[in-house]
Amino acid sequence: MTDLEPGTKLASVVCATEVVVIRAPSQPVEITCGGVAMVPADGPDAHSGTLGADATDSDNPTLLGKRYASDETGLELLCAKAGDGSLACNGTPLPIKGAKPLPSSD
Repeated sequence: MTDLEPGTKLASVVCATEVVVIRAPSQPVEITCGGVAMVPADGPDAHSGTLGADATDSDNPTLLGKRYASDETGLELLCAKAGDGSLACNGTPLPIKGAKPLPSSD
């Protein structure tokens, strides 16, 4: 479990994915990519492994420039570098945040 703050940069251990925390949750959470906990982007473990062939979440790779959010925890991440693993928060997959609907111009 990790305490996060806006601006924190995280990197995947198993693929090229890098994210920036946009909105931090109020409680500690575990953010994973490819099923493995993410580490600080400037740390020695960043990008040190490979995504296993048996990874169940490799069907949803992270996409550059997309925001991933969890309404349950209040977490919002911005993908700064795309990769093959998918993101999860406390074991729950993080979906891409949808666009805000524009007001009607009646």
